[in-house]
Order: sequence, then C-alpha cells, then structure tokens
Amino acid sequence: MRADVRHVADGIYLVHGTHTNWVILTEGDAVTLVDTGYPGDRERLLDSLTQVGSSPEAVAAVLITHAHNDHLGSAEHLRAAYGTPVYAHEAEVPHVRRDFLHQVTVGQVLLSAWRPGVLPWALRALRSGGTADVAVTAPEPFPRPGPLDLPGRPVPVPTPGHTDGHCAFHLPGRGVLVSGDALVSGHPTSRIRGPQLLPDMFHHERAAAVASLDALAALDGDLLLPGHGPAHEGSVRDAARLARERAQ
Repeated sequence: MRADVRHVADGIYLVHGTHTNWVILTEGDAVTLVDTGYPGDRERLLDSLTQVGSSPEAVAAVLITHAHNDHLGSAEHLRAAYGTPVYAHEAEVPHVRRDFLHQVTVGQVLLSAWRPGVLPWALRALRSGGTADVAVTAPEPFPRPGPLDLPGRPVPVPTPGHTDGHCAFHLPGRGVLVSGDALVSGHPTSRIRGPQLLPDMFHHERAAAVASLDALAALDGDLLLPGHGPAHEGSVRDAARLARERAQ
C-alpha cells in the first residue's frame, strides 16, 4: 500500500494517512518519526520510510504528539519489533500506556452524527482501528529539556488541552512547526479550511486547547505541519492567531 509522502523541506516529509498525518525527519538514513497514524496505516507507515530512503530499523525514536489511536497506531509495533524508543510529554506518558483514555467516545460521535462529514469519518476511523488497543508498553518522557538529540533536533512545545500532555514540536532553525492536533488545517468533520482547532468533541479540555494556541503564536516559523489537513505555508504566528479567532 503506497503512502502519500510530501517532501516539504530539506530532510522533512509530511505523510498523509487515513485522515491523519505523520512526519518524518531525516538525517542520512536515520529518522525521527513524529506520530504513526492509525493501526490500519501500518503498511503506509512502513512504505513511507522506504520512500524516504530509510527503514524501520533506522528509526531513532518515535515522538508522540498525543496518544489518540490515529497518532499512536504503530508505536508499540516499532518498539516491540525494533526496540525503537517511544517518547511523549511526561503528562502524556500514562495516556500512551493506556492507564486512562481521553478520546472521543462512540456515544459522543453518535450525538454529532447529524453533522456533515461525521458519519463517513467515524466509519472509516473504525475500519482503521480507531477503537483498537494500541497501548505502548514502555513509553518514556523526553530525556532532556530543549532540543532533542535526534534527527531534526525537534524542540518539544507543551500544548495541553486536546489531551493533558499534548505536545507540538518546533524546528526553530528550519522555521517548521509540527503541531499535532493543537493546530490543524482541515478535518473531514470540519467545513473550515485553513488554520483551526478541531471540532469541540475531540478536545479533552477545550479552553486549555484554545489557550495553548498562544504558545504556538509565540513561535517563529513559516511552515505548519499539522496532524490533520495539508501543510500550511505562511506565518505560524498568524496561523495560531487565526485559529484562536475562529475558536472564539
């Protein structure tokens, strides 16, 4: 199964999976993988590594923006099969481990099923493993503050709200922000195009998610790589501010 891999900057790739994205940061044949898509995206995930000239064995680490199934899907597979470390913000580690689950419920989706796009999205999410057990056995918190010693040298940026430990990743020398679900550019359940928050049902604490946009608005950058939707070219600050205006 071929992956939709977009080369968005030198050594940086945005991959579109099933209604969700992951990011590959390369350094030689070694890579940092930010998120992993749904469990059903595994073939696409492995193919995306091949397309950028790498392999599962060369993944230095998986960084998790947050532990929803559409981002965590193959993290445990990589950890168990290849010994790949899986890192997340310390507040998200128990969520990655599935000590608890903060994710939209089937009941919440059914209550919103009348909204355009919700039912087709939900059916595809279920087929892709949206309710599967994807717990990571031994996730780890980031080993140090500041830039991580990994390909791309990503800097974690805590952005709680979507989940308690949601974290974006900034590449300050490259002007790139990998925003996860703290700031997206589209979603099948949204009629808005461009920078936005996801619809309310997806956030654990919506007010905190809105407030976290201020942390993103403080970052320099001109390329946004979101967890959902296409890459957004233009000021990251302006994108975060627009999303906040739309949320209010």
